Amino acid sequence: MDLPKPLIGVLDEPGPYRDALADTIARDGLAVFAAERLEDLPVETSLVVAHAQAIPSLAWSSLTERLPTVVVSDSRLDADLLTAVDVGLVDYVVEPMRHGQLLRRMIRKAIEMHRLEDERNRDRERLAQLNVHLEELNESLETHLALLRLDQQAGGQIQRKLLPPHPQTANGVTCDYWLIPSLYLSGDFLDFQRLDERYTLFYFADVSGHGASSAFVTVLLKYLFNRWLQEWRGSQVEAMPSRWLASLNRELLDTDIGKHATLFVGIIDHKTRELHYSLGAQLPKPLLVTGNEVVELPGEGMPVGLFPDVEYPRLKYGLPSNFRLWLCSDGILECLPGETLDMRLRELEQRVLTCTTLERLRDSLMLTTTPDIDAEGGSGGQELPDDLTIMMLSGFGNDHE
Repeated sequence: MDLPKPLIGVLDEPGPYRDALADTIARDGLAVFAAERLEDLPVETSLVVAHAQAIPSLAWSSLTERLPTVVVSDSRLDADLLTAVDVGLVDYVVEPMRHGQLLRRMIRKAIEMHRLEDERNRDRERLAQLNVHLEELNESLETHLALLRLDQQAGGQIQRKLLPPHPQTANGVTCDYWLIPSLYLSGDFLDFQRLDERYTLFYFADVSGHGASSAFVTVLLKYLFNRWLQEWRGSQVEAMPSRWLASLNRELLDTDIGKHATLFVGIIDHKTRELHYSLGAQLPKPLLVTGNEVVELPGEGMPVGLFPDVEYPRLKYGLPSNFRLWLCSDGILECLPGETLDMRLRELEQRVLTCTTLERLRDSLMLTTTPDIDAEGGSGGQELPDDLTIMMLSGFGNDHE
């Protein structure tokens, strides 16, 4: 489809000169409308070709504000031409009938420049509108982020309420821990409960990922753990950890939330001083320190909530009179030196061997500036790439500084 021809208005007194000027302009297919006054031109006029003597001196500014204008004159010394130039008109042609091709080129160039200027003005208007819209969106986003932050902080407070008090001692075994989320909520969780005079139960969980979705799973773990304890009648202590992991595995698969966890569940028999336990892909493995020796608790197990119909091992380990049992989430590996996983695990073994308290291990990781999740306000120190939790059980005769 052909574009409509731009309409060129010619302003001059009626007569042969104006007619010749109009014919000169129209030779390249331009549409021309000749008039004596600006008010007589059609509204669709794209450009005005005005004779220098046809426009009063004071009218040039109003003309150029309305339409792009090319001035023609019979002499460079024409006083009216000089007046037009003084007000800013730089597009002019002297003796236009002799320079018709130049005149037509100037007309097309002026029309194109005016079109480009209009596009720039429209772009500036659109940009200004877009900036206003972006400011509104940014303000709305800041509001939503603030609400989300408040929700996360409230969730962190709820999660802290679900954790056991620490440090606490039950039947000669002391439990202490240090848990810091990567932001406000943690995918790590633990519990330590005295069942009766003989048994103490604890577990240590690291849910895949971190943040709100993983934290919700820790709340589910707490609920399922307490429900399962109410159903348990105290028989077959050695089977309880593995049975609970199997039950939890089914529950997580049934929820279909796409989350799994690594877990360690243990029951301490204070009468026989034995640890009955089961584990599900716990990494790093629990480390038992006795005297000048550190050993990994033996055993293997599948992650919880990942595969159906998994059986978890029933394991037992004799506890010496003095011991420290360390459990760490995999976030600690990010804080240890070493190019390989094995090097970092060996480094962790050396540190738990030399650190007799939780504070000393924390200090050795250079994380003393980061408050734990149990502190008011949650994590507010350095940002961590992953949730980090350390749990230490010590007994039966260990002295604590």
